[in-house]
Amino acid sequence: MGLNLFNIKEDPARPSPREIYNWRVYVLAIAASWGSAAFGYDSAFIGGTLGLTSFKNDFGIDSTSSTGLQARIVSTFQAGCFFGAILIYFFNELYGRRRSLLLAGTVFNVGVILQLCSAHRIGMLYAGRALAGLGIGSSSLVIPQYISECAPAGIRGGLIGMFEILLQIGTVFGFWINYGVNKNMAATRSQWQIPVAIQFIPINLMIIIMYFMIETPRWLVLKGREEQALKNLTWLRQLPADHSYIQNEMAEYRAQLEHEMHITNGTGLGAIIRESFSPQIRSRIFIGCGLQLAQNTTGINAINYFSPSIFEAIGFSGTSVGLLATGVYGLVKTAFSTFSFIVLVDRFGRRPLLLIGSAGCILSLYYLSGFSSITHSFSDSATGGPASRAAIAMIYIYAMFYATSWNLSWIVCAEIFPTRVRSFCLVLTTCWQWLGQFIVVYSTPYMIEHITYGTFLFFGSCTVIAFFAIWLFLPETKGVSLENMDLLFEKRGLAWVKRREYDVVMEARRSGTVTEVSSQSDASGVAGEPEKEERNLVEMA
Repeated sequence: MGLNLFNIKEDPARPSPREIYNWRVYVLAIAASWGSAAFGYDSAFIGGTLGLTSFKNDFGIDSTSSTGLQARIVSTFQAGCFFGAILIYFFNELYGRRRSLLLAGTVFNVGVILQLCSAHRIGMLYAGRALAGLGIGSSSLVIPQYISECAPAGIRGGLIGMFEILLQIGTVFGFWINYGVNKNMAATRSQWQIPVAIQFIPINLMIIIMYFMIETPRWLVLKGREEQALKNLTWLRQLPADHSYIQNEMAEYRAQLEHEMHITNGTGLGAIIRESFSPQIRSRIFIGCGLQLAQNTTGINAINYFSPSIFEAIGFSGTSVGLLATGVYGLVKTAFSTFSFIVLVDRFGRRPLLLIGSAGCILSLYYLSGFSSITHSFSDSATGGPASRAAIAMIYIYAMFYATSWNLSWIVCAEIFPTRVRSFCLVLTTCWQWLGQFIVVYSTPYMIEHITYGTFLFFGSCTVIAFFAIWLFLPETKGVSLENMDLLFEKRGLAWVKRREYDVVMEARRSGTVTEVSSQSDASGVAGEPEKEERNLVEMA
């Protein structure tokens, strides 16, 4: 009996067995995604914790040192994440996705211990933040990859979306924990240590459950361990080894691997780098890196990490009131993220949600910029009234549109690359995510202090650029198997042309009428000749 929780409408001409939508794939996705809950919790709790009186007292933070110190404490974590994504690559390739997640969780735990023991020792706090970042950066590379390599194509978006759902749940807890300790605890050391210690919960849930999970069949095939791959795949799909669906999926793994080996004619890191920057894959790297960078330049992490300052600038005054508003903001993001991944992403696709969500973010950010410019709210307290209430509403509207759209960047990056080079390509895209976060969280305190309303204007304008880039260059990947991504991205033309021609090929394959389809247009819309590489790919598929 299947558990198609995402209510996918499948192609009636090629239905999948209902057994593949079973409880095991959901448990696997949730187990791995507890690591992203730790990531989300950090992005939420640290901004509020920096504002607690007890934390300021223990680390000697005053108004003159606040801006620079906050920027360094927060951004040290992002720096650790950047290098964690790079360093885990080699372990991930040699020992697999599951063991990589266990290692990442262990490193994160060491970082949290250092943070807890760091009172009056700012250097130890930096070290703890950096080590925690190493762990989160490592897991952020592996979690989407692990889930994508285990998920059935029909619910892949929703399952990878567990990464973001758990991230947003962690965010909510981070916001509300700070509100709780601020309201109910005296300004002693325990007040800031409790939010830090809670980081142990999600990461150790990941470690415990992942200990009982399996390695991905695709990685096992990549390592030549086909017997174990078949065993793991039958466990995941709850189908016998001789079932046609299992046999076809294993055949697709082998065919894709042989195709990639044929293209590069070699093994080792050098061959993987050459394949990654080949014309067939290079454009996907640009798309993935661009999406991860653009996700940060929408301004989301500026609000996540420095929400008390942002809310104060548009009318909330007082630490407690600012933390309450931040907690509600986290609830809005979580609710709409969950709705998006369970209901929308595998029904309507990635591209429409990104375009609609970007438009909503742009309008919200431009309103906030105009409001702050006219009322001088960054330097003077907002006076209330309809315009001020609308500004407060715009923060929540922004959260709604962001949560239903830009969280999808992790999904797109996890699914568009071929198996053999997926880890290396994800190192690049994930590093751009953490580089973008580092730039944004380090710059935001200075932007708020010096360019005030220009902060919203900058992020809104960056989102305009991202909107047009998605419209032109990102084809829809909904329903495309990982092994058929080559067929989608090797089409010529702009985004909508690629998907249209891909659908023509797949329809021809289903009907058995043709085995060769020519490219209808190139990027400029001019008719092109059939491509030899495309013919080979279609025939092999």
